[in-house]
Amino acid sequence: MIDVVETTSTWRRLSPRMLVIHPFQEVVRAAPALLGLLVAGTSSGGQGHWWSIGGVGLMVVLGMLRWFTTTYRITPEHVQVRRGLLTRKVVTVPRDRVRTVDVTSHVLHRVLGLARVEVGTGTSERRREGRLKLDALSAAEAARLRVELLHRSPAAASTVSAASTGSTGSTASAASVAEISATPPAGSTPAAEAELARMRPEWVRFGPFTMSGLVTVGVVAGFVSRLVSEGNVDLGSVGPVQETLRWFRAMSLPLEIATVVLVLVVFVSVASTLGYVLAFGNFRLTRHPEGTLHVTRGLLTTRATTIEERRLRGVEITEPLLLRAVRGARLSAVTTGLRAAQGAQRGGSLLLPPAPHANAVSVARLVLPRVAEAPSDSLVSSASGASPVTVSLTAHGPAALRRRFTRAYGVHALVLATLLALWWWAGLPSWTWLTAAALLPLTALLAADRYRSLGHALTSGYLVTRWGSFSRRRVALECDGVIGWNIERSFFQRRAGLVTLTATTAAGKQGYQVRDVDLAEALRLAAAGTPGLLDPFLVEEQHVSPVG
Repeated sequence: MIDVVETTSTWRRLSPRMLVIHPFQEVVRAAPALLGLLVAGTSSGGQGHWWSIGGVGLMVVLGMLRWFTTTYRITPEHVQVRRGLLTRKVVTVPRDRVRTVDVTSHVLHRVLGLARVEVGTGTSERRREGRLKLDALSAAEAARLRVELLHRSPAAASTVSAASTGSTGSTASAASVAEISATPPAGSTPAAEAELARMRPEWVRFGPFTMSGLVTVGVVAGFVSRLVSEGNVDLGSVGPVQETLRWFRAMSLPLEIATVVLVLVVFVSVASTLGYVLAFGNFRLTRHPEGTLHVTRGLLTTRATTIEERRLRGVEITEPLLLRAVRGARLSAVTTGLRAAQGAQRGGSLLLPPAPHANAVSVARLVLPRVAEAPSDSLVSSASGASPVTVSLTAHGPAALRRRFTRAYGVHALVLATLLALWWWAGLPSWTWLTAAALLPLTALLAADRYRSLGHALTSGYLVTRWGSFSRRRVALECDGVIGWNIERSFFQRRAGLVTLTATTAAGKQGYQVRDVDLAEALRLAAAGTPGLLDPFLVEEQHVSPVG
């Protein structure tokens, strides 16, 4: 049966124009080492340029080999990619496991009319080597592939499934049905997408507060360090660098620190703003009538991500400290098959870039699945019908407040004691422990803010939890997506009478916590969120409690 299915779809190659893309990418990746060879050979009077030319030629050959060794095909049941020269590898993804399809086009891709397609699944996302990538397809083929994998009608899918379970002859018919169903009839008008959000020019003001420019500082520093190391270059002998160092060393220590901080802040702010514009320019979030959310963004490098709404289990509103200070937030999807560990900036879970908090809330209400009927439990009856992204949250009580201050002052006291010991026995400057002592009020503000961020609710079939200070997060998780509950108690939590309740799910980060809540409240949340799951344990507790 499997062999017959394989004969119905032919193996296809990537676009021949990738013979320009891949060699260029290999040369850019090896640029620091090649430049190091060139500089080292030239400075020593050797023939370093010949080694560099040979290295460039080797990179070009390796890049061209990828076209000859990479093929793919789409069958009614699978998406397969075959690659490798010495070691052949075939990556197979069942079509019913496809969660997302990312279409990315870098600058060179766009010039040549190409795109890179990455198919996201719930299993392959956890193993980097298992991810299915096609680099590079023509832009038209990439768009058609996205529609074919995610926008198949239910009737077509059921027809293919029924035909594939039949005889050998009906399998070929299934392939034909799939190809016809994936392609709209000639002359038909494709269904219009509903626009949910679009990038606005005034949102650029949030760019400096994302602090993404710190990554740029690290990348630039790493590149310069590697180039200097490979090329054996002494930066101190460069004229402009010498003048800058001489001018800098003439300052006093406080002025040196202030200068470094000012330069770093300006550079990071400019880099963050530029990165924000390049990453989120032309941002657009739309909903397709066939049940998918489509996100497009990017100026130089464009990226398109498609998410099936039936896989959506909730949303997460994130407010980093600096972004929260200017009333900004970003919105991410909690859905199966997306790598939350990549972060909202990189991963395909991003639904709205840093924008006004009100916009994040309004978009979250639009993308959430239909609100389910709230359970009749008294815990949630008062919040029945309230929106999960705007409902008022229940505070966690005085015990959680004391725990926040105890932890904050405990860490601060340990740091202060260490600095005092080093000042007393190792001659550490006194300003270090004096500064730490002066920051005690800031520690109190941090503890109070962390307590204000704590909260939870159960409304309209959603568990809502909020936590964090440096990065405050509010998650609305659909209770139907919860597959289990974990209750954890540390030594200090037991003394305070608190627990951490974790709702486990197959979506997003696979677990979302309600931190430092009373044990009775945690049990009521779990029982109301998943009715009947804890009944055997609660009944048993009622029977044994009088005896105890």
